Amino acid sequence: MSEFRKQDVCIIGGGLAGLSLAIQLSTSGHSVALFEKEQYPFHKVCGEYISLESWDFIKSLGLPLDEMNLPIIKKLMVSSPDGNLLQTDLPLGGFGISRYLLDNELKNIAIKNGVALYDNCKVDAVHFKADAFTLETTAGRFICKVCCGSYGKRSNIDIQLKRNFITFKNNKLNNYIGVKYHIKTNFPVDTIALHNFENGYCGISKIEADKYCLCYLTNAANLQSNGNSIAAMEKNVLHKNQYLKQIFENSQMVYTAPVTISQVSFSKKTQVENHILLLGDAAGMITPLCGNGMSMALRGSKIVRSEIEAFLQNKIDREAMEKRYETNWKQAFSKRLTIGRMIQKTFGKDTLTNRFVGLMKRMPVITNLLIKQTHGEPF
Repeated sequence: MSEFRKQDVCIIGGGLAGLSLAIQLSTSGHSVALFEKEQYPFHKVCGEYISLESWDFIKSLGLPLDEMNLPIIKKLMVSSPDGNLLQTDLPLGGFGISRYLLDNELKNIAIKNGVALYDNCKVDAVHFKADAFTLETTAGRFICKVCCGSYGKRSNIDIQLKRNFITFKNNKLNNYIGVKYHIKTNFPVDTIALHNFENGYCGISKIEADKYCLCYLTNAANLQSNGNSIAAMEKNVLHKNQYLKQIFENSQMVYTAPVTISQVSFSKKTQVENHILLLGDAAGMITPLCGNGMSMALRGSKIVRSEIEAFLQNKIDREAMEKRYETNWKQAFSKRLTIGRMIQKTFGKDTLTNRFVGLMKRMPVITNLLIKQTHGEPF
């Protein structure tokens, strides 16, 4: 049997949260191993809009955003199924970049910093015993002082840990599918749009080069009622929104088949399970219509980094590290997650969505308040 490879920290999942945490810890001199089941670069179902609250932090990781000619997004457009259209400014704004590009660039920075990065690698099991973690992976066996889970929306590790949200019955918060395309189209480069349709909504915004991200979320019933055909669902459901129909009919798809994900859950999650520190979507997901999941993942990595470093420097014990991280994470994100879930329940039904968009259009103060409540301050 092979010997264990020792690390200070092992990170399961190489998305934004995992990569940014690995870069921060390795910069501070800690040994880090990161495991990603896919092979870089790869596409992910994601709206690919990042709030400008994250701009300086991403630059601090070593990515020269100022030199990348990325679109700055300052306007929001929201349509209801009946065609009512709201247009407003975004108080803080954001920028567009594909996960295909961003994650791969951060991966290169992590490797340059000395992170032991294993992509195309699955973590089969994690065990905690005698104040240490052991990981069984397709790249070998590892032992570490701290283990973090940043593996996305759901994983075999969630099942192993018997996390509560895995067993929840299907409801308005936990039975969604996501579909993403990259397209070429004629659309304002400074605008992000959210077009609503029956039991779902679709976002479009500019990313790098001449491409746009077109990503939508809907419940599984919509797909099932259309014979599990994405093309049929788009024609029969999404195209009822005149703005979406126009986009689909007047755009060039960059890749022929969309990227998809199923069993998406916005139910409440825990931030620590069996001493594993969870971050990113593994710790809690904000609904995509709030447009802030990527910034939350990045900020979460900064929050947990400080507690991990204090633990590794023997300034606090494991219990204190876990409690402080959980407290700080909730302080940073609980309010916006609650508001996001509230908005999520409002959207989807034609009548409710039509009324809600109409209300937002007539009362811009409420619109600006909701936007601010689902975004944070620069960190």
